[in-house]
Amino acid sequence: MTTKQRLDLIERYIREHKYADLHTLASSCDTSLSTIRRALDTLETRGVLRRHHGGATLIETDERAREYDFIARDQRQAAEKHAVARRIADLVQPGMTIILDGGTSVYAVARLLATKRLQVITSSLPIAALYADLGSLETIVTGGSIDNRLGVLVGPLCEQSLGQIHADLAILGAAGVTEAGVWNHNALLVASQRRMIAASERTLFAIDGSKFGRKALALACPFDPRFTFVTDRAPAPAIAASIRAAKANIEIAPASE
Repeated sequence: MTTKQRLDLIERYIREHKYADLHTLASSCDTSLSTIRRALDTLETRGVLRRHHGGATLIETDERAREYDFIARDQRQAAEKHAVARRIADLVQPGMTIILDGGTSVYAVARLLATKRLQVITSSLPIAALYADLGSLETIVTGGSIDNRLGVLVGPLCEQSLGQIHADLAILGAAGVTEAGVWNHNALLVASQRRMIAASERTLFAIDGSKFGRKALALACPFDPRFTFVTDRAPAPAIAASIRAAKANIEIAPASE
C-alpha cells in the first residue's frame, strides 16, 4: 500500500466513523502504530482531523455537530475538569473495580487513573484506546453499538453487559443537574448510565459548575444517597438543598487560579 493509498483509506474511515483509535486503523491498513501516527499527523496538518491520545476525530464544519464532537467538548472548561478529575482520582483506591462512562469529564479522570492498579469497565472508546497498552489496568469494554459522535457504546448489548457486573464505583458525567436530578442528551446514554449506577456500590458524578441548572433531553436519575457530586464550584442553593435532602454529597474542588 502506498502512502497516498494509506492516507486515503484513513481519511475515508474517519469521515465515515467520525472517530478512530490507533489500533483499529493499524489493523485496517495492516501497518504499524508508528506509521499510523505519522499518517494522522499528515491529515491533521491538512485540516481533516484532530489528533488526540490514542486516536483521532474528524473535524466537523457544522457547528451543531461540533456540540457533540468529543474533542471539541473535551477542550471546554478544561481547568475546571482537571480540578474535578484530580479530586475524583484521589478517591479511587488501587484494587477497585470501577465503571467509567463516555463523557469528556470522565475522560479527564481516566487520564489520572492510568498508573493505578484497577479493573476498569468502560463504554468509552477513547478511554479504551487510552488504556490499550497499559499493564497496570485490566480494561473491560462493554458491548453495544457505536455512537460515532460521542465515541461511546450504547444500546441493548451495552445494557445487557452492564447488568451482569458489579463494581465498587461508577464515575459518570452529565449534561445537566437541576433540582429534579441528573440529565443527559441521549436516551441511549441515559439507559446505560442507569445500568452503571445499579451495578455500583457508589457513584461519583464529575460535574463542572456550568452544568448546574441545565436540563437536557432526558432525566437520567433522581438524587440518591449513594451519589457524590464532585464539582469546581457550589451549585445554586435550591439545587444544593435537593442534593442534600436526598442524603447525597457535594465535594468542591475549585480550579487553580
